[in-house]
Amino acid sequence: MQINNNVQPYQSPYVDPSKALERVSTGLAINKAADNASALSIADTLRTQSNGYVQAIENANSAIASTQIADKAISEQSNILDTVKEKLLQASTATTSQEGRDALFKDIQKLMKGFDAIASSTSYNGESLLQASKTNQNATTSQSYQIGTESSNTIDTTSIQANSIGVGLNDLITKDSASFTASDAKDYLSKVDKAINTLNDYRSDLGSTQNQLASSGRNLITQEIQTRSAQTEISGANIAQEISNFNKQNVLSQVGTYTQSQFNITQQTVLRLLT
Repeated sequence: MQINNNVQPYQSPYVDPSKALERVSTGLAINKAADNASALSIADTLRTQSNGYVQAIENANSAIASTQIADKAISEQSNILDTVKEKLLQASTATTSQEGRDALFKDIQKLMKGFDAIASSTSYNGESLLQASKTNQNATTSQSYQIGTESSNTIDTTSIQANSIGVGLNDLITKDSASFTASDAKDYLSKVDKAINTLNDYRSDLGSTQNQLASSGRNLITQEIQTRSAQTEISGANIAQEISNFNKQNVLSQVGTYTQSQFNITQQTVLRLLT
């Protein structure tokens, strides 16, 4: 006869009693590879892609900010050239005295120095936008914005040289005002028109780039949302179900404890009868 043969308490379907609680606390159905190795691999891949989309969106926003700064700066330069043209028109007429013409030209030179000051000071995150650098009046290098998770997902811009040299008006700064004649003023009118057209071309390119960046950004947001949703669908826990499982486990544990206690009482009664 065998007496000490305890009936094992009822065991929960969960090997680890804390698994349901872990899923509820983290909100994830997969907290380690052992939970579901294949699903974990897929979820991690989706998570990596989603994080990449987030960074690409930040890149797009940063690029848009950069192009907007450049666009506004060039717009101000265009306003300066409009004023320069007005003064040239005034200087080119015979009713303006030479003394008045000298004063007008000095104003024009100051305006052009302000034009160059905008070119040298306009930057974003330390990167000069309208010329090579703060002290270098050469053209900028073409910008390539990384918009996407692949190396080929880029949007490129043309180089910009929005200073007096780049638009062909440097001699307005260097010329001696004393030798500035009505004929000179008329000659500069066509040069200023060409300079304005050059600035308009820069702004047109920047505007096109902004539209591309905005469109790409919206597409990236959609991709990020859908990818994140797919990842959540795979790795996310069903909280209501896990709470139900946790509560069920508590009940089963209490039942097991009660069953064990009843068996112990029965065992002790049998022992007393035998003795």
